[in-house]
Amino acid sequence: MLDDNLKQQLQAYLGNITQPIELVTSLDDSPKAKELAELVAEIAALSDKVSLRDNGTATRKPSFEIRRVGTDVAVQFAGIPMGHEFTSLVLALLQVGGHPSKEPQALQDQVRALDGDYHFETYFSLSCQSCPDVVQALNLMSVLNPRITHFAIDGALFQDEVTERKVMAVPSIYLNGEPWGQGRMDLAQIVAKLDTGAVARAAEEINAKPAFDVLVVGGGPAGAASAIYTARKGIRTGVLAERFGGQVLDTMGIENFISVSHTEGPKLASQLEAHVRDYDVDIMNLQRATALIPASNPDGLHEIKLESGASVKAKTVILSTGARWRQMGVPGEDEYRNKGVAYCPHCDGPLFKGKRVAVIGGGNSGVEAAIDLAGIVAHVTLIEFDSQLRADAVLQRKLNSLPNVNVITSALTTEVHGDGERVEGLSYQDRNSDEIHRIDLEGIFVQIGLVPNTEWLKGSIALSPRGEIEVDARGTTSIPGIFAAGDATTVPYKQIVIAMGEGAKAGLSAFDHLIRMTPVDAAELAT
Repeated sequence: MLDDNLKQQLQAYLGNITQPIELVTSLDDSPKAKELAELVAEIAALSDKVSLRDNGTATRKPSFEIRRVGTDVAVQFAGIPMGHEFTSLVLALLQVGGHPSKEPQALQDQVRALDGDYHFETYFSLSCQSCPDVVQALNLMSVLNPRITHFAIDGALFQDEVTERKVMAVPSIYLNGEPWGQGRMDLAQIVAKLDTGAVARAAEEINAKPAFDVLVVGGGPAGAASAIYTARKGIRTGVLAERFGGQVLDTMGIENFISVSHTEGPKLASQLEAHVRDYDVDIMNLQRATALIPASNPDGLHEIKLESGASVKAKTVILSTGARWRQMGVPGEDEYRNKGVAYCPHCDGPLFKGKRVAVIGGGNSGVEAAIDLAGIVAHVTLIEFDSQLRADAVLQRKLNSLPNVNVITSALTTEVHGDGERVEGLSYQDRNSDEIHRIDLEGIFVQIGLVPNTEWLKGSIALSPRGEIEVDARGTTSIPGIFAAGDATTVPYKQIVIAMGEGAKAGLSAFDHLIRMTPVDAAELAT
């Protein structure tokens, strides 16, 4: 299961274990059970602090438990946690084995203080880049708090269970047998959802903060670059982020980030946050901005109001709120979201193995999604509004070579159909004849571009007809002292490398604005 290089790396990691652990397997006669048995045997052979026992009693098979010997500290995996979940496996081995987590101590203490019995189950797929955050967070919680347990389940391997529970998107989290959460969540988000007083406490702390020299709203590539550039100038910098990393967290492979031939979104997002934390930047995560109140005079303070009820003030503001996947806006889409309507083919594709799906959108994202899904599902129908696909020629050639893909152009999706619990089909209008056609299928993957996260700014700052923040070559907006960068702006070509450059530019512009403020403020900045 593990090549020699991976074994060497894992052996080095296992050297950090301080308390003995055992791997307890629950197996059947399936080929996957044999693979799992091979994997755990290889792991056990790498450390004298890891033992192996094969008489587990879990009802899910194949599965295994990582248990601290002589204790109730344990995590469980149903399936083989390779792919994106291999890191989850390594962290589970280390943490159950006594190696401390790098999560903030205050957050770990908050987990230990949770009062209640919480039995979590998470359905993941090995190709899902959003799933590891959830799996790793809940695994750590089960290590820190004896009243919390967690079972991570490969949905593609346990199809009957997925069907019975109507799981059609990952990660899907169940708490004490009931649906509890869906989509990417990190440890802080999960704890905040369980600890109902956390939001109020965070709002109180934020309200008590003095005004910032620069306040960055958004934690994606543009926001990270802005924060780094302003912090390096020695001025007081704060970052408000709903989730640090932004849309990059939902990006699979990144192969056009200059000087880095290949990386993945979650890895890059983690590196962005680590780089920002190298400086004296106040990061306020899990915070959604709801209103911008510009300063009443050129030397006054701008204010950002938050969903929690708190507000933050600053001499300058950099808006880098990014964008999100555009929805079709047709009847049935919201009703069947995560019930067959999906936006991440990498995450949710394995749940549709052997089924019929549609991909909406003929750009690069749509064609790439269709190509990926064609290797998993029974049949893919790609629907494009334009008269021809807009994807790169090399992608179109690959798509056309696949026998189980059908392309429909000049088509407008008009409705999503379902039985109340899951998708059963869609209707589209032929734009040449105006005829309405129906396609019976089980899944719809929407890939039709982005929409800027700027609804909360309407009426307070100049926006384009597309809702993008209007900026000039320096990142300046219609309001003095407020700048913007990244996918939320009118700057063309929504790319990570461009967002970073624009973020750096906005940071430098904000600093330039600050040193040109009143002499008193300029003197304060120089000290």
